[in-house]
Amino acid sequence: MAHPSEDLLREGFAALERGDMDALRNQFFAADVRWHAPGRSLISGDYEGIEQVLQFFARLFELTGGTLSLELHDVLANDEHAVELVTDLHALDEFFS
Repeated sequence: MAHPSEDLLREGFAALERGDMDALRNQFFAADVRWHAPGRSLISGDYEGIEQVLQFFARLFELTGGTLSLELHDVLANDEHAVELVTDLHALDEFFS
């Protein structure tokens, strides 16, 4: 049986795949959400709060010209933390190296 946080992350990921930013804002993201984009690209860094995280996604979709595709590999969750292991695929690799 999956941890409730795992189910929540999987549902939130499905909302992101659908482009349902209202669902992310109102159902899935806590006010203190934090998103980490690793590396040294144009979008690398830490984003804090709902608006910054949604702006990150908007910028990501903009930079990839709508070619962004996300592949969810796994979700790790417990009572303290939840992590998604995701590969992002897009046509503009030079921006994200």
